[in-house]
Amino acid sequence: MRTRLLPLLIVLMAGVLLALGLPLGAGMAAVQQQRVVVDRIDDTARFAALAQFVTTSAVEPAAAADERLHTLQAELARYQDLYGIRAGVFYRNSKAMAVAPADWSVPPTGEGGQAFQEALAGRRSHDPQQVWPWRRSRLTVASPVIRDGDVVAVVVTESPTGQLRSRILHGWLVLAAGETAAMLVAVGAAFRLTGWVLRPVRTLDAAAHGIATGRMNSRVAADSGPPELRRLARSFNEMADNVENVLEQQRAFVADASHQLRNPLAALLLRIDLLALDLPEGHDEVSSVRTEGRRLARVLDGLLDLALAEHAAADLQVTDIAGLVRDRVDAWTSVAHRERVALAYRGPAAVTGWADPVALSSALDAVVDNALKFTPAEARVEVVVEAAADRVTVTVADEGPGLADDELARIGDRFWRSSRHQNVSGSGLGLSISRALLTAGGATLSYARNDPCGLRATITVPRTAGEDVRA
Repeated sequence: MRTRLLPLLIVLMAGVLLALGLPLGAGMAAVQQQRVVVDRIDDTARFAALAQFVTTSAVEPAAAADERLHTLQAELARYQDLYGIRAGVFYRNSKAMAVAPADWSVPPTGEGGQAFQEALAGRRSHDPQQVWPWRRSRLTVASPVIRDGDVVAVVVTESPTGQLRSRILHGWLVLAAGETAAMLVAVGAAFRLTGWVLRPVRTLDAAAHGIATGRMNSRVAADSGPPELRRLARSFNEMADNVENVLEQQRAFVADASHQLRNPLAALLLRIDLLALDLPEGHDEVSSVRTEGRRLARVLDGLLDLALAEHAAADLQVTDIAGLVRDRVDAWTSVAHRERVALAYRGPAAVTGWADPVALSSALDAVVDNALKFTPAEARVEVVVEAAADRVTVTVADEGPGLADDELARIGDRFWRSSRHQNVSGSGLGLSISRALLTAGGATLSYARNDPCGLRATITVPRTAGEDVRA
């Protein structure tokens, strides 16, 4: 969820910063240019004051006697040498009164020509177009020289914009650095905010996953996050408590019912045996009643074992999985010989895992027993142990009839048995008990087809404490 929420927040913050930064950058550029324009206006006003009473032209013979003209020319030359700014005073017909450098003239078109025409109308030229760092141009300012109410000449300055563009770019870089820092701070705040908001959600998700996989004691600490999520956490804990209580009552009922029914059933079977003494030998009905009674006793024993398996806490410890599996294979070898089935072990001599030895042994007994039941004579059952970096797998593969895809999805359900195997003894609880025992210890039991035929049951055990092979 954070990967979806963070980009949204970052995009919104970037949009806000851009919406603030772009006008601010444009304003900074306008301020820098306005300062230069004001300076040029002051300069043109000073030159206009000098040129106001110049009455001769520099190209006329009498110009040498006009000290004002020489003063104006010297001021323009010194101004151009000092600042690198072209400056000149031009008559209305665009002829130069005084100019620096000497070969410069009024541009006929463009910004310079437009500024000259505006000054001829008796007013200062309009502010020039905005200068941008990427636009190489010159800044032109023109002011009229007025004598006796008439415009007799125009002062024009044409400034290079390199320094202005540098100052604008520097200001923008400072602004960009500030916005970048603000963006980093905002991203950090967004990380903290999303973490604060989503931490209870992640905790809820982990707790819900724990309950879904059998860890009914999973709860959520309702002390962090927004108030709404804290209320949700408290509601979740109440729901989990109620679910755990209901399941506990169900387990207790199953265990009590199984235990209470065993004594009446044992007494009933004993009475049947006593009644059978008074009946002729080979009475079929008595034999059928005995068979059904014993089957009912196995079902009650299985229900009691299942209730105990679901209720008991696992005694997890470092266990030699390979050694335990070899012991169980040796214990079932005599049964395999009786059924004329080849039972073999393949795997390392020793490999450790994190498991409850008693629960793993019971589950392995049920899986091997199931494999031997359905494997025909002269066939093979192979038990394989394989170790990976984080888990150990125990695979029991038989060469029996196997199961269809829809049956594989139901294997391990309580009391479920394939319709093709109803004549095989069993209560349909053995694999359910195995799964409950393994789940309590953090292990898993899964089933798949075995090529070319048969069923493959795989027990997966974590190698170290804290790992969850069910995820």
